[in-house]
Amino acid sequence: MKWINKLERKFGKLAIKNLMGHIVMITAIVFLFGLLDPYGNFFNSLLLIPRRVLQGEIWRLITYIFIPPTDSIFFIIFALYILYIMGTALERVWGTFRFNLFYFIGLLATTLISFITGGVGTAVYVNLSLFLAFARLYPDFELLIFFVLPVKIKYLAYFNWIYLLYTIITAPLAGKFTVLAALANYFLFFGKDILQDLKLKKKVYRNRRRFDVVRYDRNNTIHKCTICGITEKDDPEMEFRYCSKCGGAYEYCSKHLRDHIHIQD
Repeated sequence: MKWINKLERKFGKLAIKNLMGHIVMITAIVFLFGLLDPYGNFFNSLLLIPRRVLQGEIWRLITYIFIPPTDSIFFIIFALYILYIMGTALERVWGTFRFNLFYFIGLLATTLISFITGGVGTAVYVNLSLFLAFARLYPDFELLIFFVLPVKIKYLAYFNWIYLLYTIITAPLAGKFTVLAALANYFLFFGKDILQDLKLKKKVYRNRRRFDVVRYDRNNTIHKCTICGITEKDDPEMEFRYCSKCGGAYEYCSKHLRDHIHIQD
C-alpha cells in the first residue's frame, strides 16, 4: 500500500522494535500488582474513562492497554504467550513500522470512539484484531488448547468472527462502535485482499455453474470466445483463457485474449 510506504519513509525510525514483547512484559507486571489489590481499585485506575481523562488523569490514555484480559494465573500465562507469538510473527512478516501502525491504528480508533460515546475503552478487541490478522496469514498454524488439544487457528478465527458479529448485533450502540473501531486496522490492511478473494470466488462459482450446465447438456460447449464466439467444437486446437482484468467470467480465444476492451461489471 502506497500510503503506508510513504509513512514508513517519514516515520519509520520512530517505530518501536519488539512492541508486543514490551506490552506483554508490562501487562505481566500489572497483573502481579493486581494480585495485591483484591478489590480491583488498581485496575480501575488504569481504565480508559474519558471523563476521568478530561479531569487530568492523562495516563489512562496509555495504561488501559496493559490491563490483563483475565485474573487467572493459568489463563494469563496462556493469553500473554499467544499474544507474544502473534505479535512477533506479524512484526517479522510486515516489518516493525507496519506492525506498529497496525496496532496503534486500532488503539487510536478505540480511544476516539471511547471519547465520542463516553464508554470505557478496552484493548480486548484490538488484541483480537491481532489474532484475526495472524489467522489470516497463518491459517494452518496449530494452537494447543489447554496445552493438549491441537486446533488450527483458522477455526478459532471463524468462531471469533461469529462472536464479533453477535456482539455488533446485540451490544448497545457504544459497544457496536467499539468493536468496529478496533477492527479498523484489520480492514485497512486486508480490505483489498478480502474484496479480491470475494471477486475470485464469484468467478469460480460462475464457472462451476457453467460447467454443470455443459455437463448435463452435451450440445453445449465448455469454451466460447466473448469476442468472436468461436468454441472448442469450431477449432479443437484453439486455446481459451479468462481475462483477469475483466470484471466478470469473460473467456477469450488466444487471438483475442490480448486484443479486446476490458469489460467491467
